Amino acid sequence: MKSASRLAWLLCVGILLSTAFHTWVWHKEKLEIISSDTAGYYLYLPAALIHHDLRQLNFRDEMIAKYRPTPRFEHAHRDSVSGNFVLKYSSGLALQELPFFLVAHALAQPLGYPADGYSQPYQWALLVASLLVAFGSLALVRRALLPRFGEWPTALTLLILVLGTNYLVYSAGQGAMTHNWLLGWYAVLLLLTPSFYRRPTLGKALGIGATVGIMTLTRPTEILAVLLPLLWGLQVSQAAWQERLAFWRRHAGLLAAAVLAGGLLVSIQLFYWHYATGSWIYYSYVDEGFDWLKPHIWEGVFSFRSGWLMYSPMLLTALVGYAALRRQQPDAFWAMVVYLVLFIYVTFAWQQWTYGGALGSRAMIQSYAVLAWPLAAALHWLLARPRWAAAYGVVAVVGCYYSVWLIFSGLVFVGDMTRSYLWRILFRYEVPVETRLLLDSNSEFTGTPAKVRVLWKQDFEQEKLGLCGTPALEGNCSLALDSLHPQSTEYVLPARPGDFEWVRASAVAKANYKEWEMPRMTQYVIRFRRGTEVVKERTVRLQRALEDNWPRELHFDMRPPKDDFDNVSVVFLYYGTKTGLLLDSATLTAFDEE
Repeated sequence: MKSASRLAWLLCVGILLSTAFHTWVWHKEKLEIISSDTAGYYLYLPAALIHHDLRQLNFRDEMIAKYRPTPRFEHAHRDSVSGNFVLKYSSGLALQELPFFLVAHALAQPLGYPADGYSQPYQWALLVASLLVAFGSLALVRRALLPRFGEWPTALTLLILVLGTNYLVYSAGQGAMTHNWLLGWYAVLLLLTPSFYRRPTLGKALGIGATVGIMTLTRPTEILAVLLPLLWGLQVSQAAWQERLAFWRRHAGLLAAAVLAGGLLVSIQLFYWHYATGSWIYYSYVDEGFDWLKPHIWEGVFSFRSGWLMYSPMLLTALVGYAALRRQQPDAFWAMVVYLVLFIYVTFAWQQWTYGGALGSRAMIQSYAVLAWPLAAALHWLLARPRWAAAYGVVAVVGCYYSVWLIFSGLVFVGDMTRSYLWRILFRYEVPVETRLLLDSNSEFTGTPAKVRVLWKQDFEQEKLGLCGTPALEGNCSLALDSLHPQSTEYVLPARPGDFEWVRASAVAKANYKEWEMPRMTQYVIRFRRGTEVVKERTVRLQRALEDNWPRELHFDMRPPKDDFDNVSVVFLYYGTKTGLLLDSATLTAFDEE
């Protein structure tokens, strides 16, 4: 019989390739891999090797205008002391991409493309590199799991990682991000570490040190990976700690070699900072940082907005599997527990805990090489119990379909989800466009209303000249906000708790073309207040549900707060949209549940 785990790996390779092809088709056969954060990590290569300008980045405006890797130049800032630009992200990923970059650079002109670092050969080079890294990473995970857990647990682990988590997005879809590459390095580390403790050698020590070094150079918080080799095999006992200390005394030279190998790689970043700013240590994230005392762990793991397990629920199996791991692979248990706890804490202590809008927290992806071990341990336990395995099989099929649906439905707005919106779209591929308003309102009345009454209605016919948009949607004047008139009149209505159970805000809206940048959308704001103190507020962007030149009557629902209030205010706020938005016939209706 052929190896089940090998067949699973080949199937995973096929899934990754088909997903990458889908990405290519979605981009209308023109790849745009070098974009967003990917462009920031990659920026070292064209700046240093093509434009020879790592300090002033004078080529930036031309590249942004021509290729638009980002809407604005946001991956470097000018140092106030040296006057030079400093790249935001560290250089580890660029170092790993270097061989592929050099091949693309050699082929660009012969293939008829500009050798500028951003044309199609460079885009293809990063796509191919990311796929090769993903293939190799899964092969290394398989190599580590197979002798410890067996064929079928290993095979199922690979399939769950690819089909049942957000790894598929960040390997085949956005594999040029750091997470795909880091997962591979974790897989390397988990092969080297147990091998080192079985038979310590200089080569293995250098490999471990260099692996942790390149990971830290790629993403500084990956220094946590050093916990895996340091704690491997340790148990909670004084004797175990004494034995480990004795081990390192005997192999102090190997420890020094590992530290030196890692330190040499990390020093690349220090030399860059000194070159750019004159300082050996520099914080390149400026006003971004960590909330160490108030980490966003609950939101980061469980929230509808971008919760890790909310959008990769199959990994609950891995967390439960730590109990099985302790019995099956005790040497790995404490190292992996301590690592995961600290990794989750650091990941979600970051102020921007959604990481710019990511499906199920992309910052957790690299840890899946570690989580593969307890996942395989859990599957090994289940497969020895046929009834449990059969029940779990049904759960796994649904869970994997859910993950695939999240990726391919086209309805998921990563980093911006709500409970009501997810339930409304779940396992569907088409919904009315106004469903997107639930991304802001997060509440919807679906019953039969009773005691319906209009609290407020505004046709904007009396708006002052600067706010009067024409041709009007209805009557002679529609509301048109702009930079000179960024706020409408704030309409205040008397109201008290118990007056009604729901309110529905509506308006007729039209834009000349679609607004793609959510922060620039005009806001329709309902506030329940006590005097001028806001008790509850709902901000909805009607432009989420507007297509080009398509007038629509849109509405959203809201429950009043439980706390005391004495008025409701309605206001429209402008945040920079240039789409020619017009609003008319705005209404606030109150009603009860039947």
